Amino acid sequence: MSRFTRVARCVVFGLAIAALLSFVVMQLWNHLLPEIAGVHTITFWQALGLLILSKILFGGFRRGGPPAWGWKRRMAERWEKMTPEEREKFRAGWGHCGHWQRQEGSQPRT
Repeated sequence: MSRFTRVARCVVFGLAIAALLSFVVMQLWNHLLPEIAGVHTITFWQALGLLILSKILFGGFRRGGPPAWGWKRRMAERWEKMTPEEREKFRAGWGHCGHWQRQEGSQPRT
């Protein structure tokens, strides 16, 4: 598959997702808010504008996944650099929060 085809597919997929989300926002707004808050109904394009505005105000346009993904990657890198003794000390520090420790007699999860 050529690079152009992959880019074209991504663009089409992105536009389809934006259209679907805009439709959902429009439907939710038009079915809930006029009765609850006494506001006017909105069009598809106004819903798209609200979606973009909320993305700018609350989510930004940064690349990559959620911030937690970066944390998990950094933690995995740290884990790889630890000695077995350091790993055991780390596990002991987690206590009941970590999934590493099993209570006596319990079976591992599958």
